[in-house]
Amino acid sequence: MAKATKKQALGRGLSALLKDPSNDISSVQDKNADKVIGNIVELDIDSIEINPFQPRTNFNEETLIELASSIKELGVIQPITVRKLEFNKFQLVSGERRFRASKLIGLKTIPSYIRIANDQESLEMALVENIQRQDLDPIEIALSYQRLIDEINLTQEQMSERVGKKRSTIANYLRLLKLDPIIQTGMRDGFISMGHGRAIINIEDQSVQLDIYEKIISNKLSVRDTEALVKNYQTEKTINVPTKQELPKYIKKGAKEFSEYFGHKIHVKVSKNGKGNISIPFHSEEDFNRIIKLVKRAK
Repeated sequence: MAKATKKQALGRGLSALLKDPSNDISSVQDKNADKVIGNIVELDIDSIEINPFQPRTNFNEETLIELASSIKELGVIQPITVRKLEFNKFQLVSGERRFRASKLIGLKTIPSYIRIANDQESLEMALVENIQRQDLDPIEIALSYQRLIDEINLTQEQMSERVGKKRSTIANYLRLLKLDPIIQTGMRDGFISMGHGRAIINIEDQSVQLDIYEKIISNKLSVRDTEALVKNYQTEKTINVPTKQELPKYIKKGAKEFSEYFGHKIHVKVSKNGKGNISIPFHSEEDFNRIIKLVKRAK
């Protein structure tokens, strides 16, 4: 207990050092840099900004509240990692769930591991560390890999070394980004698994992808069932994709926007006199309530 108290007091002392303008540290060569950089410091939460490079976009509210309750009881056991921007200003590199949960219960300070890094290094640290986490969905991981390729110029071989994953594993994640955006959303929301997505991606036609996706949802198909359905299409081309009359451009455009907004393929039927109807599918009570919220939000 005495050791923990001493360490905590040291963190507070370093925090005071960082707030002294005469000791502003911007590089590892600066005076007192060795006392701060690479050490755990109690930082004011208000001095930390969210990392714009954070690959995670979904934060489950229920699990965030659970984490907040744990922090309230036990404190922040694992420090977050930040990089120093300017005097008494920091940017989150990793640990956003801990950061959000701490703010949720009104903590004023949070233990932080301080680093100095440029934008590219910060992006790479955030992406690589988050890829290692167990609770990212497959699309978030795929997008992180794609950002490492686009913004850090890493090859798949280099990524394999950085994140400790086989090159084939990385390639499988990246292929998921070729799925129709609606299917990607379904995977992120947990309606289908990565196994389903890997089966569907063998179909290039996105309209057929969507048809298979809807069959998976409505019939609760397993990954093996989905693989059989895809194989059947590839060998016999017998998936029953209904022949549709050519829709006016304004309806095609609107239907696409509706589909992206609701996260499902929206069906539009139009008669020869120009009248028609719009059908919004749902797959569960939770999904139905989600759609209701989207409709209310659009009012």
